[in-house]
Amino acid sequence: MALKAVHMADVPKIDQVPDGPVLAGGVRRPSGMAVLGSPQAAAARGFVVVGHRGKGMNAVASSDKRMMAVRENSLLSFNRAGRFPVDFVEFDVQVTKDGFPIIFHDNVILTEEVGTVSEKRVTDLYLEEFLSYGPQRDPAKVGKSLLRRAKDGRILNWSVEEDDSLCTLQEAFQCVGSHLGFNIELKFDDYVVYCEEELTHSLQAVLRVVLQYANNDRPIIFSTFQPDAAKLMRKLQSIYPVFFLTEGGTEIYDDVRRNSLDEAIELCLQSGLQGIVSEVRGVLKNPSAVPRIKECKLALLTYGQLNNVPEAVYMQHLMGINGVIVDLVEEITEAVAGFTKPAAATAADESLSETEAEEGRRQPKFSQRELRFLLRLIPALIQH
Repeated sequence: MALKAVHMADVPKIDQVPDGPVLAGGVRRPSGMAVLGSPQAAAARGFVVVGHRGKGMNAVASSDKRMMAVRENSLLSFNRAGRFPVDFVEFDVQVTKDGFPIIFHDNVILTEEVGTVSEKRVTDLYLEEFLSYGPQRDPAKVGKSLLRRAKDGRILNWSVEEDDSLCTLQEAFQCVGSHLGFNIELKFDDYVVYCEEELTHSLQAVLRVVLQYANNDRPIIFSTFQPDAAKLMRKLQSIYPVFFLTEGGTEIYDDVRRNSLDEAIELCLQSGLQGIVSEVRGVLKNPSAVPRIKECKLALLTYGQLNNVPEAVYMQHLMGINGVIVDLVEEITEAVAGFTKPAAATAADESLSETEAEEGRRQPKFSQRELRFLLRLIPALIQH
C-alpha cells in the first residue's frame, strides 16, 4: 500500500535497533514477540495489529459510517475482524451482579422505557437482564432498545449497519475463531475506589471462564487501566501476561500511577507486569520512553484515534513499538502489510539487491534527530 503523505526519500536514514523485548518470567511463552505474535504471520513481521472491540469501536456521533458498521464487542465483530490479518481482538470485560463475565465497554447501559431514558450500571445487572438489551438470539424475543451517550453529553440511538446480540466471555471463547488472540481488558470505573475484595471477586470470575474455555493455541493478554487490578491479576495467575493500560499523561487522574509512562514503567517493574498499552499521543509526546521500555524488557502497544492513520502506524513501526490497536481494521492491516514484509519473503525477492534484502531484515530505530523530523509531520498527517 502506498503511504499517502510520507515519502521515504524525505526520511533520514534509519539504523538497526536491538531485538524486540523479552517479557518477564512466569509466562507460557518465552518472549514479548512470542506472546504478542503467536500467530505465525505476526511473528514473521514483528508488528502486531489488534482489532479494537473487534472490527472497530462504534462512535454514535461520528459522520464516518465505518465507525458504525458492526456492533462493537460482539461475536459478529470479532469474527469479521478475523477475516483480516489481525493478530488479536481487544474487548472489554465486566462482571454482572451474579458473577458472569460479560463483554461491554460502557459503565452504564441506556435504554428508553415509556418515553424516558433509563440508565443502569452494568455491574448492577444480573446476566439475564443484561442480555435482554439489544437484538436477541431467540427471534421470538424483542430486546430493549440501546442508547448511548456521546462525548458531548447527547444521548443518541445506538444503531449500526450490522447488529448482533450482547455476549458473554464464555461465548467469545466458544464462537470466535481460535486463530485470533484475545486482548481481554479488565474494565473498571475510572472514578470508583475499589477495595481488594471487590477486585479479587471480579478477577476470579474472569479467570474461571478463561481457564475453563481457553485452549493452548489461542494467545491471551490481560490489560487494565486499574493499577491494583493489574497487580492482583499478576498475583492470581502466571499463565497469561498482564499489561498496564495508560493514557500516558494525556489525561490526569487522582491516582498518580495512571498519569505518565514513567509511572507505568515503575508499576510494571514493581508488580512483574509484562507490558504497557499507551495512548499513542502519550508515546509520541515522549518518544524517549520507548527505548527505556525496551531496556526494561517490557512490550509496548498503543491505542487511540491516531492509530487509524497509516502514516502514524508506520512511524510507530519504525520506532520499535510492538503493535497497535486500531478501529479501521481493513485499512490498517492493508497498510501494515505494505511496510512489514516478512524477512524470508524479502530475502527471497530476486528483484532486490543483497544490500536491500539485508536492510529489509532490519528493525529500524530513530536517533533523536530522526524522531524530531518525523514527529513534526504528525499535524499534517492526521489531516489526511
